[in-house]
Amino acid sequence: MSAYTYHVDSELVPADEATVSVRDRGFMYGDAAFETLRAYGGTVFEWTAHETRLRNTCELLGFADAVPDDLRERVQATLDANDLDDAYVRLSVSRGVQPGKLTPDPDVDPTVVVIVKDLPRGGVEGTTPWDDPAVVQTVKTRRTPDAATPAAAKTHNYLNGIRARLELRRAETDAFRADEALLRTTDDAVAEGATSNVCFVDGGVLKTPSEDCDILPGVTREVVLDLAREEEFPVEPGRYEVGDIRDADEAFLTNTTWEIRPIESVDGIEIGTGPMTKLLGRLFDERVERRHYE
Repeated sequence: MSAYTYHVDSELVPADEATVSVRDRGFMYGDAAFETLRAYGGTVFEWTAHETRLRNTCELLGFADAVPDDLRERVQATLDANDLDDAYVRLSVSRGVQPGKLTPDPDVDPTVVVIVKDLPRGGVEGTTPWDDPAVVQTVKTRRTPDAATPAAAKTHNYLNGIRARLELRRAETDAFRADEALLRTTDDAVAEGATSNVCFVDGGVLKTPSEDCDILPGVTREVVLDLAREEEFPVEPGRYEVGDIRDADEAFLTNTTWEIRPIESVDGIEIGTGPMTKLLGRLFDERVERRHYE
């Protein structure tokens, strides 16, 4: 699809006319919250979890009341205007336009934006939005500590992830290019990918960095952990080192767009797809199929 329609402050507008003020605090300071969602079959997957996290981020930023009550309707209107059933959806809520000073005014007139992009069908009969398992590289950039910026807040300030991805670019060669950066905490525990959560399998146990490792608690990550528990797989969130993942039997990344993406290698050490990753991928597709296509 070449020309999209976006939703900006209660109005549907052509993508090339969709703008926000240069004095918007989301632009000036990263003073805004966002969520990335996935629409399957015309409706949003795990809407309640995404909306809750968005509202929590806005509350942490001090403008919880800025999230409009009709946000879901705005998303649906944007999907309908673009005639999209399967799509990437991004919601942004900023504090809006205010005088150019760091301390925000108490009165908030938020800027609310919904953008969409076509994605392939999901579910049992769908195709993955990625071509190959992920090549992962550990980077020097550390995950911003929760004490500095709350890890649970999904804000427009994504410099941490951008710096990690720039490290990958600098490390590229003709023979090697990583798909995702692996970030650690300041005390060397594995945290997450630049835009993903990390899971791995060790001796039949599904392991993943716990929330005290400064991770953003991913919606897809939580769905996958629920699926594993339903199958009575042992699940152990905890503190792990990079070596634990390099030595894993299987490993994969999760996020809204990728869903479950197997890890091919970490720092050049091959890992690959295994039976638990394949089963969880199938169970995830079946859940999407039941909820959105049947």
